[in-house]
Amino acid sequence: MEHEVEIYTMPAVFMLKAKIPDGLVEGLNDYLDELREDEERESLAKTLVGQIHQGEQLNIPPTDDERVKPYTEYLCNLGVAYINHFINSTGVKFKTNKQVDLDELWSVHSFEGDYNPIHDHGTKTITGISCTTWTKVPQQILDQPTSGTTEYSLYNDSGHSDGCLAFQYGRNSLMDADRLFPPQSCVVKPEVGVQYMFPNGLQHMVYPFFGEGERRTVAANLNCWDVKEAA
Repeated sequence: MEHEVEIYTMPAVFMLKAKIPDGLVEGLNDYLDELREDEERESLAKTLVGQIHQGEQLNIPPTDDERVKPYTEYLCNLGVAYINHFINSTGVKFKTNKQVDLDELWSVHSFEGDYNPIHDHGTKTITGISCTTWTKVPQQILDQPTSGTTEYSLYNDSGHSDGCLAFQYGRNSLMDADRLFPPQSCVVKPEVGVQYMFPNGLQHMVYPFFGEGERRTVAANLNCWDVKEAA
């Protein structure tokens, strides 16, 4: 007997992933190398969630520096694409169009034992987007298996999550798969030049890593302003 069947996917969150042009990564690293040597650099240790014992978290001020400005423009364009995808995928209609601009930009220079406890971000607007990318990643992190592969394991002191970024977007339990619930968390291995974008209220954390090398992150928050139509 024929009959109609439909299965609905009910998404919890959307994650944008992009590959940054190599020139932007090189420019950011060059700028950040200089910033770390600047005696007047501004630490954000008092305002950012982080247990950065060996490294530092630094404000990247608004600048017309050609090593930073193209990246901020790139982020805002991605932010528009993210909002458009959200609208097209959910059917949600905002009361007005949205204009995306940079709220804040910073770098995190992490070394052995540094980590970021679970947290989310705030923006000046209710609708906000957070972004993160990596411009340096220690080799021992790159050599780890990727979450979701058969080699990846959280047992036997594997270290497979060391230095990784973890997102939590729902309640999880060991029985979820048996109860037919999709995963509501994910672990992302850092990759140089890979950009992620997500809602600013999404909870996330960074695991510590061990050994030599710098894990260098560039992160940002984007405001999404309501655009009022001209009378």
